[in-house]
Amino acid sequence: MSSGPGDVLDLIRHGRATTRGDVLEVTGLSRMTISQRLDALLAAGMIVEGQTREATGGRRRRSLAFNTSQSHVLVVAIDTTHTRIAVTDLGGSVLVEDSIDAPVTAGPSDVLDRIVLAMGAVLGKQGLDANDLCGLGVSLPASVDPESGRPSQPPMLPGWDAYPIAEHLQPAVPGVPVVIANDADAAGMGEYAAGYTQVSSLCLVKVSTGIGTGIVIGGRSYSGVDGGAGDIGHVAVSPRSDALCQCGMHGCLASVASGRAVAAELRALGFEATSGRDVKALLQAGEPEAARVTQVAGRRIGEVMAMMVCLLNPGVVLVGGDLASAPLLAGMRETLYRHALPRATRHMALQLGLLGEDAAVAGMTRLVVDREFSAVAVNARLRLVGAEGSARGPASPAGSPSPR
Repeated sequence: MSSGPGDVLDLIRHGRATTRGDVLEVTGLSRMTISQRLDALLAAGMIVEGQTREATGGRRRRSLAFNTSQSHVLVVAIDTTHTRIAVTDLGGSVLVEDSIDAPVTAGPSDVLDRIVLAMGAVLGKQGLDANDLCGLGVSLPASVDPESGRPSQPPMLPGWDAYPIAEHLQPAVPGVPVVIANDADAAGMGEYAAGYTQVSSLCLVKVSTGIGTGIVIGGRSYSGVDGGAGDIGHVAVSPRSDALCQCGMHGCLASVASGRAVAAELRALGFEATSGRDVKALLQAGEPEAARVTQVAGRRIGEVMAMMVCLLNPGVVLVGGDLASAPLLAGMRETLYRHALPRATRHMALQLGLLGEDAAVAGMTRLVVDREFSAVAVNARLRLVGAEGSARGPASPAGSPSPR
């Protein structure tokens, strides 16, 4: 492996090394080189040493940990009807937050202008400014082009296609890197970081006003060549159906099983429901008709997820979003296990997500931190990376830039 301080930080941040002895054992580097690397990370404030721990023999050892309080991440989680703005530490813990009503149908310019004002207010509550941030993370209910970071033909966001979101928000946080991701991808990464880091592959299906799936493989979010991986809401399940999807096609999964579709069925039964949030409120109130219709939707989703399970063979399938509930999960169980090969599900867990609506915020924090504190980024920041990413020499912390 490369021997730069960023590579050592990577071991510590992902729990593969928690003491100097662990770093020595994993890397095979000399004690002097390890000391140089760790001293550089300590001087930059990227790691902290913890309480002394009793050793089985010889010197006591001090624990090493990623310093999650060295900087902050500003997260903007855009949904179809509202947006959540939060400031987190680098571990994903929310320090301050706010929510604004901002329907995406108002168009990107109007919505983002409202978000800029809310960002300033949230930062002000915590006494922070752009200098206290290592990144801005934005999630939205749309596929995101991995090259441009812009929405890619989003059915649920009319007028947002290829809109320069990062450029619109950047003046409010000058110099702060901006990371943009699909909301299901972000939620999947958030759930992975919160409790599933030992799982090699994970899928999170988000069922809200629309339906999408976040895929995490080997600790990395997989979004596909054009950002469309996991977009199961537009799989045709009832081609002859009269149900019109927002993408313009008939019979898509989202048109018959999303929060919007369930809300429409409940509205026909006399309930006031127009979105996934309204369905969530009815489910939380214990409304039996909402539970029944949601369970039926779960059966349709389970049919499509069975194909994804056979394709990816994930260790965990999680359910998130406004409709995440016992009825939805029960419906998915009925069809997923029946339609998928037993071999594909014998070691798979199917359950509700751990984080609920916090998943996207935690996931965007993780995506920002993964980029800004990657081995390559840290090595470059500490001026120790060579042409091939390996360290050139010992750290010189006095002249090294620290993270924002």
